[in-house]
Amino acid sequence: MHGIRLRDYATTTPQPSSIIEGSHSHKQMHFFPLLAVFVGGEIVDLVGQTGPVAKVVLLLLLLFSVISWAIILSKWSLLRRARVQSGRFLRAFRKAQRLQDVATVAEQFKPSPLVAVFNGGFEEYRRQLGNSGGVLQNPTPVQRAMQIAASEELTRFERNLPWLAITGAVTPFVGLFGTVWGIIDAFHGLGTAGAATLRAVAPGISEALITTAAGLAAAIPAVIAYNLIGSSIREFAARGDDFSLEMLNAVERPVQSVEARR
Repeated sequence: MHGIRLRDYATTTPQPSSIIEGSHSHKQMHFFPLLAVFVGGEIVDLVGQTGPVAKVVLLLLLLFSVISWAIILSKWSLLRRARVQSGRFLRAFRKAQRLQDVATVAEQFKPSPLVAVFNGGFEEYRRQLGNSGGVLQNPTPVQRAMQIAASEELTRFERNLPWLAITGAVTPFVGLFGTVWGIIDAFHGLGTAGAATLRAVAPGISEALITTAAGLAAAIPAVIAYNLIGSSIREFAARGDDFSLEMLNAVERPVQSVEARR
């Protein structure tokens, strides 16, 4: 009796390996739908089923998006390095006793726009000292030279930035054009088929709406980046103006000491 029961238990009890395999296959059944949701397999299928006009629109939006992200990443790297080097350059400038000491180490802070402002003012300062026997006659040309250098640096920061504004303004309408064209095509096919049901028109409309979603996906990051980068550039402009005043104080200090001796 005990042997029979043991045999029956052995034959009816599932083996551990079968339990593991069953749970593994059960997990796989849940894993692949989740993977399809995250990857967007249905969206990929819908894109493959779109018409030629929608495909052209999607390729155009992809081009806008790729160029925009290239500009965003390059500007982010440029502004990050400029911010770090500007802080270091300001500390070195305020610790230096002479402008010549700052000029010898300024090149190592080159990503900073303040370096170009300093170089512009310092070159004009040395030119006046050479022409007037070592005495600064007029600080106004030094100020103008620094303003010109600051303007050139801001122009360098703003280069290619209008593309982000163009992307944010144009791509939603490009996507809307693809959607309108797809809806027209879907209703035209509905009229040709003669089946006026939601099931007949829904696939065409869902395919058409992809272009609107793609347009928004290209526009939203571009608009956000345009505003954030523009804010950072305005911050650098204010820091350049403040540094110009500090530079003028450093330039006029020897003149004031000479006049005090007289």
